[in-house]
Amino acid sequence: MAYDNPELQYEHSSNMITISRLSQQAPKILERYSLLGEDTSVVSILNLENAENFDVLEQLAFSCLQSGDDRSALVCIDRLAKRFGSSNDKVAALQGLHEEATAEDRPALEGCLHKYDTILSENPINLPILKRRIALLRSLSRPVEATTALVALLDAAPTDAETWCELADIYQTQGMGPQAIFSLEEALLIVPNAWNVHCRLGEVLYSCADSSDVGNACHLLRRSIQYFCRAIELCGDYLRGLYGLLMATSLLLKIRTGHQEDSLVTASLMTHDTLKNLNLFARKRLEEIVSRRSSDHHLWEHGQAELIATKELLSRFDSSSK
Repeated sequence: MAYDNPELQYEHSSNMITISRLSQQAPKILERYSLLGEDTSVVSILNLENAENFDVLEQLAFSCLQSGDDRSALVCIDRLAKRFGSSNDKVAALQGLHEEATAEDRPALEGCLHKYDTILSENPINLPILKRRIALLRSLSRPVEATTALVALLDAAPTDAETWCELADIYQTQGMGPQAIFSLEEALLIVPNAWNVHCRLGEVLYSCADSSDVGNACHLLRRSIQYFCRAIELCGDYLRGLYGLLMATSLLLKIRTGHQEDSLVTASLMTHDTLKNLNLFARKRLEEIVSRRSSDHHLWEHGQAELIATKELLSRFDSSSK
């Protein structure tokens, strides 16, 4: 059971698009399933004898909750409960998530939190419930308790990269940049090829540079650029990584131009030409991706917000260069 923040989940875009489309058809699929039985080919995707289809049913429940279809989500959860029992860790977490989604006020959410505490008093290592409890604490604006719970969870499961990423995110929202950087570095020790985590670390470093003195800002930006480059190396068309690379190289070039005589600013393994080449590379790749995705409806369907932001960024650069 993942946390609520989609940025902290590993990239599986095509699968998420499939599940999103599936959730739109959930009422129709589930109705046919109830009427025709589980052996019917029309609903073979939900054949309860296939272990993979249990995963699909779980994802369908989660997608229905995200899209506001609480009724279909509950049907999915009930069927999982019949197969695995309500005491199953994942089923209990899904049931809790449904209660959170349908809660009408804060007292109702506090009631969900109390239920999680009761479950954990009986089984302290129930990871799905621990993660749901942390997500709920964050939604209730209780970051200190959420942070404490995350640290305790990492004491029990130090190789959970997702938890390290969640901890980094909460540190970042609290203005604790160095702690967020450390947490993401720990995550990369576990998943060294996760390009989105490399990119996220680059973004945190970039954010920290914005509030640092000139010398430290340059150091942080150089590190940021390195992580953006690694993200792009692992995933060549990663829009977010290219976006970050363009922003970081542009800012470092601007700082260097304004402090050419400062040795702390100019001393670097990254030469001016290297920065300019990386900046030009990122810009051209972004232009290519925007052009390709804008002309293809299926590619435009995924990541519209990022595509719009990239168009605006490129437009700003075009305006400033005139």
